[in-house]
Amino acid sequence: MNERSRMSRSRLAVLAVAGLLVLAPAAVIAQDASGSPAPAASVAPVPVNPYDGAIEGSGVGKTIGYMSLGEYIPFVNLVTQGIADEIAKSGATYIFCDTNTDPGATLACAQQMKTGGAQGVINFQINQAQSPEFCAAYDNVTTIAIDIVQPPCQDVFFGANNHEAGRLSGAGMGKYAKDNWNCEYDAYVSLESVGAGDANAARMGGMRDGFKEYCPIINETIRPDDDRTDKALKGMTDLLPTLPGHRIIVTAINEDGVLGAIGAAATLGRTADLFYAGQGADPSIWKDVACNPQYISTTAYFPEQYGKTVVPAMIDLLDGKEVSPELYVKHILINKDNIREVYPATPAC
Repeated sequence: MNERSRMSRSRLAVLAVAGLLVLAPAAVIAQDASGSPAPAASVAPVPVNPYDGAIEGSGVGKTIGYMSLGEYIPFVNLVTQGIADEIAKSGATYIFCDTNTDPGATLACAQQMKTGGAQGVINFQINQAQSPEFCAAYDNVTTIAIDIVQPPCQDVFFGANNHEAGRLSGAGMGKYAKDNWNCEYDAYVSLESVGAGDANAARMGGMRDGFKEYCPIINETIRPDDDRTDKALKGMTDLLPTLPGHRIIVTAINEDGVLGAIGAAATLGRTADLFYAGQGADPSIWKDVACNPQYISTTAYFPEQYGKTVVPAMIDLLDGKEVSPELYVKHILINKDNIREVYPATPAC
């Protein structure tokens, strides 16, 4: 490990211990008088992301591994396609493995990175608590983590500016509730992924903070593992009969959760009762955002462009160049008014 890697990893450890990494602890620990999480404290400005694609031929002679979070997830599949395209352009040797959001498969992927001779690993796996085991399995080589921090091997984090991304969508929903209902609603549901650790806490804490810019949070239910369509479908099918009323706010860590909630509402005849704020704005949700008047807000992450940052950043790391320990997506609030401008391929209603 070179000196730059030691410094980056030391800084990661310090940030984690200090409670500053990815803005999570303010969302996890602080509470206001109502018992809801208090707004996060102000933080340092987000570093500028200097990358916009790999230089042709820059990866020749290098071997780069990529551990996908799960190709069955539309958002992840877009990330994967972008990474594959950029690695091909760079000329690097590519090792791919799908963790399928499963710890056993993730360990096998990590071992594949080692046996394949990966000099650097782009690590996009969901089980933050197990990352030391997975890092060790590929000998803690140079690592870029996507969206979920991966101590102790992480040199660079790239992905969502989680708190700000959540805040944008939450504020969109909060403004709607203020303008249309004067903040009089029946319940607030948060579909989360606690296994994602800091990323979940920051993103969903940001969602709450944004909403509270306009309205207080009342009657909150946290669903800690409803981060995929099938889980959210079952979870919301179980939960909705316990929630009377016709103004139920559903916030979700990703579009999978929203899709599951929409399905549950349709199954139970409660379509008119739920109002949604999501995250990701991947193509699976474009038609709903454009055409469903109850899909109020989401935040764009542009997963198809992740490769344009992580691949050239990895090549710089392997060349011994200095790379910022944190690189972020530039997020945009998406709603029915701007989705066709941002995503012209949005289907017709």
